[in-house]
This record gives sequence, C-alpha cells and structure tokens, in this order.
Amino acid sequence: MMKVLETRIPPLALVMIFAVLMGLLHWLGWGQMTNFPGLWAAIGIFVIGAVVTLWGVIAFRLAKTTVDPRDPRQSSTLVDTGIYAFSRNPMYLGFLCWLLALALYLQNAGALLLCPLFVLYMNRFQIQPEERALKSLFGEPYRDYMRRVRRWF
Repeated sequence: MMKVLETRIPPLALVMIFAVLMGLLHWLGWGQMTNFPGLWAAIGIFVIGAVVTLWGVIAFRLAKTTVDPRDPRQSSTLVDTGIYAFSRNPMYLGFLCWLLALALYLQNAGALLLCPLFVLYMNRFQIQPEERALKSLFGEPYRDYMRRVRRWF
C-alpha cells in the first residue's frame, strides 16, 4: 500500500500541505515560542532556499532534462555539476529551507517539528523511488555520484 504514495504528490504541493499544517498549528496556538529569532532568520533561510532551488532548476534546464519529479524515468541527463556537486536534491533542500523559514517566522515549535517529517516523507516517497529509477537509467555513473554526493547536503 505504501508504494502507491511513491512520487504521487508533487514536492511543491507537499510543501504547500506542510505549510498549511504549520499555519494550522500556529492558529491553534500549539507550540508557540517567544524570544526566538523570527523574521530576520526566516528571511535569510528563505532566500537561501530560493537560491538553492533556483540553482537546481536552472542546472536541469541547461542540461535539457526534466524537472518534473513525478516520473524520474523521463530524465535524459545525469546532472552532477554546479549545485549538484554538493547536494543530490538541491530543489528539495530549498523546499526544506522554505519550511524552516516559515516555522521560524511563525515562531512555532510544532511547525519546526514538521520539518523532519517533511524530510522523512521526501526520503521515503520521493527520493528513494527517484534513486531507483536513476540507478536503472544511468547505472554505475549514478552509483558513483551517490557515493560522492550526499542526498541532502
């Protein structure tokens, strides 16, 4: 049954779902923090996330390969340079930064606790299926890339 969730929810939609959950926790008042760096830390982390995400998208566009994560078998090129020399999933890393920024802005511990859940979900239902497909497509060069570069950062 769990396999049915693999690559089904587009990651950007998942970010929106988690953001709504964070907002709900904030609205309910569960986990509010005080004296925590909110606005400026949130802005900085959001900007970092935007840069990392955009850099990843641009690298895929320049390599003329798909950025649509729903069917990783459509990948035409193994991109392992630029931001991809540091993270195998910079777009997802950028999305995580956006969620962290939102949690900091809301100053909500419950929202912060949702960030590791986002990572766990992404690892299991998005990244692992992508990795299986890319191993099948690119073989040993992709396996070598996996050994050299971390999944997130």
